[in-house]
Amino acid sequence: MNDFIARLTSAAAGAGIALGREEAEKFYLLYLMLSDSGKKMNLTAICDEDGVIMRHFVDCLTVVPFVDGCGKRVVDIGCGGGFPTLPLAIVRPGLEITAVDSTAKKLTFVDEVSKKLSLNVKTVAARAEELGAGRMRGSFDVALSRAVARMNVLCELCMPLVRVGGNFIAMKGAEGHAEIVEAENAIRTLGGELVGEKSFELPGAGGRVIAVIRKKNGTPPNYPRQYAKIKSKPL
Repeated sequence: MNDFIARLTSAAAGAGIALGREEAEKFYLLYLMLSDSGKKMNLTAICDEDGVIMRHFVDCLTVVPFVDGCGKRVVDIGCGGGFPTLPLAIVRPGLEITAVDSTAKKLTFVDEVSKKLSLNVKTVAARAEELGAGRMRGSFDVALSRAVARMNVLCELCMPLVRVGGNFIAMKGAEGHAEIVEAENAIRTLGGELVGEKSFELPGAGGRVIAVIRKKNGTPPNYPRQYAKIKSKPL
């Protein structure tokens, strides 16, 4: 455990995040649970220590500075096995995080981890576009999404959930800038404005881009559309 914690703490520090001992121990317990359930439940193909540390834990922690100061109500769209929900909940226990995914068995894992580690996480098994057109529309300070869909599709899934004045934060790979350019019409149409973009290299994992979109105006009532239309005719 101590070797894992030392490597994690060092890698997190390289990303600008200082982890305390208690936080690092929670990450170790999360690693053990992920190793036990990850392959059986098809949560992730990455189960080795170094891969989990960099590609799951540290990768997710890179979003923390962009979330800080933006409000407490956070929704993670397409959270899968709990990323970035779980790492974010460990280091920012004051956040109220809603983890959304359409695959209920993945949320079962998120619930189990949250209960064991006493994390402030609620799970919702649903499609994002249904929530954005219904009871959760405009109810979050921040919407997050990591590796779910191309940016022009992702905007329509996430932005309706954000209140005016809140932020949609997209965690993308090396081609993130091109996706942002492609999504300029979607961002504008849905009431947003690109206010931040950071490109960086994640050691051992390649290029990353984090985009921050401010919700300046309300999303028009005819969005989001049904997913088939979002996918076939992105804005």
